[in-house]
Amino acid sequence: MKSIVRFIILFAVLLAAYQADAQCAMCKATAETSLGAGSSAAEGLNKGILYLFMTPYILIGIIGYFWWRARKRALTE
Repeated sequence: MKSIVRFIILFAVLLAAYQADAQCAMCKATAETSLGAGSSAAEGLNKGILYLFMTPYILIGIIGYFWWRARKRALTE
């Protein structure tokens, strides 16, 4: 039963990531065509997309690090 639930969760996450990637590519293409590929506004928009994309991963990494460190200390005591 656990493997089925894990598969469903993995499938949902992968499906959401696929849709999110498509939207970011569309935003980037629209910004480059409407603002011009070399303009600073297009570069700023692209950097903003990357910032929004990386923020959840950084937060999960920080939380995971503190969880790992607390667990490691608990096991050594």
